[in-house]
Amino acid sequence: MQYFDCDYLEGAHPAILERLTATNSEKTPGYTTDAYCEEARHKIRTACGCPDAEVHFLVGGTQTNATVIDALLRPHEGVAAVESAHINQHEAGAIEAGGHKVLALPHRDGKLYADTLKSYLRDFYADETYLHMVRPGMVYISHPTEYGTLYTRAELEAIAGVCREYGIPLYLDGARLGYGLAAYGTDVTLPVIASLCDVFYIGGTKVGALFGEAVVIPRPDRRGSSSPSSNNTGHCWRKDACWASNSIPCSRTTCTGKFPGTPSIWPCS
Repeated sequence: MQYFDCDYLEGAHPAILERLTATNSEKTPGYTTDAYCEEARHKIRTACGCPDAEVHFLVGGTQTNATVIDALLRPHEGVAAVESAHINQHEAGAIEAGGHKVLALPHRDGKLYADTLKSYLRDFYADETYLHMVRPGMVYISHPTEYGTLYTRAELEAIAGVCREYGIPLYLDGARLGYGLAAYGTDVTLPVIASLCDVFYIGGTKVGALFGEAVVIPRPDRRGSSSPSSNNTGHCWRKDACWASNSIPCSRTTCTGKFPGTPSIWPCS
């Protein structure tokens, strides 16, 4: 029987558990300085076509969203997202707990459209009192959306164009990115996402890994580093070799067709 209740009905793919058991007694340094993490970074950079990208490893989606959003925003800024966005509906005020408001916008089938975003930003700056209001400091989208819908490349390009016009970063929540990249007929790839987004993350927790999300900053010279923020908020995973030992088998298992997702996420060696 197939169960579609949620993404968390089982622990992890057996290949991942075998890998964790095999490497469990190895002595490796923490804080992402071990060889496994470096191998994972290299694979992710290669898959994204971003050799200079920063890659940070975190545990779960809510922690990742809270860390990235807090790192990108100044105290007087908020994050623009659709009303159905995960950060607005299902993270129990995690973003607000960090001192930032979620600026909810209308959606169509769970998706944010460039015309909606541009209309909102135009109206915001047309208000003579905007200096007294929470400033939209970034844009959040997810792919797939909370409705299971997918963005097209053209739609992402249009959103990114508006963000660049107004000088605000675009962040893509990739908790279920593996499903989106593997979807039939999609024209959205990791290199496309990396070229359009200022920050995004590649989810492992919801696609069969035991845990783990990889935050990618394609052009770190523009956005800076989020690593101090992840440590400050307690979201930094100390035993990082476990993270990479958990993620690297996803590559091989995905490529054999036994693992949900797509080989472009955890590329084969």
